[in-house]
Amino acid sequence: MSWQSYIDQSLLGTGQVAKAAIHGLDGSPWATSNGFKVTPEQVQKIVNAFNSGTLAEFYTSGMYIGTETTESGTEQEIKYKFIKQNGKAFYVKEGDTGACVFKTNTCLIIAVYEDGMQAGNCNDVVEKLGDYLLECNF
Repeated sequence: MSWQSYIDQSLLGTGQVAKAAIHGLDGSPWATSNGFKVTPEQVQKIVNAFNSGTLAEFYTSGMYIGTETTESGTEQEIKYKFIKQNGKAFYVKEGDTGACVFKTNTCLIIAVYEDGMQAGNCNDVVEKLGDYLLECNF
């Protein structure tokens, strides 16, 4: 299965994920849903937090995942409130939207849910894919 297939079928295809991306731990994009742009810098900051266990910046300043174009045409990072983490995943929220970020041995799976979707369902989908990739040594 291609990395894009994981985005299209295993994440978006469930109806529990609105946008998704898979990035290597070096920040390089492997696959992404249309219109979802996560920067290598955002990925690196998340990977560094996973590796160091230092989450103070996320709790105080939030976590940035993806960008959006403002009315003036400039790109602006999307900020989420850091909610919690377990050994393999970070969970963030902002209003009716949020995200789950899962770290495997070689990549980050980033999935966003939107208004009308359930956080727990999105998290379950991401965690299932992440555990599968870990079993496959990714």
